[in-house]
Amino acid sequence: MADQSPQAPSGPDMGPDPWSLHVRPSRRAALLAIGRTVSIVVAFVVGYYLLPLDARGAGDAALFALGLLCVLLVFLWEVRTIVRSSHPRLKAVEALAATLALFLVLFAGGYFLLEHSSPGSFNEPLTRTDALYFTVTTLSTVGYGDIAADSEPARVMVMLQMVCGLLFVGGAARVLTGAVQAGLRQQHRGPPSGAGPDTSTPDQEVGP
Repeated sequence: MADQSPQAPSGPDMGPDPWSLHVRPSRRAALLAIGRTVSIVVAFVVGYYLLPLDARGAGDAALFALGLLCVLLVFLWEVRTIVRSSHPRLKAVEALAATLALFLVLFAGGYFLLEHSSPGSFNEPLTRTDALYFTVTTLSTVGYGDIAADSEPARVMVMLQMVCGLLFVGGAARVLTGAVQAGLRQQHRGPPSGAGPDTSTPDQEVGP
């Protein structure tokens, strides 16, 4: 009896291999996303150490408030790019890392400026590394107790970081999840008419 099992099509009309269409672009996209994420985090940390934060100024509070606004704007822009991305899950990881890095270096810079403009705000003088360390321990709620806020402005800033950290952990995760789901739904429906290259599906990235 002849074998009735379906055979894979072959020949010049076969078209691209589905394995190459789905696996290779995803692997490439993952590597690119990891590279971008590491580059962004490194850029923020290097910028934190290179910026002239030693200068004292009366507008430090206004500059810090502007930095918080920048964090919010960057986050909203990242949410928009997640929805339009052809790889929304990878873009969400990149967005989370970028926003978190900016958030940490912003508060670390604020603590460093506060200590240098008002010595004694903390129980010990802060270097840039000390300020970044204190910011990370405050966000992670570890609180070793080796560095503590002594002045009222310093404690207000710490409370502000705690509140923003809670909003970031709770609200940002929900917003990013919704953006990923919206991006996946848009992918499932297909690119809208007249869409640019940013809305292309992964299958369109590989030629025959």
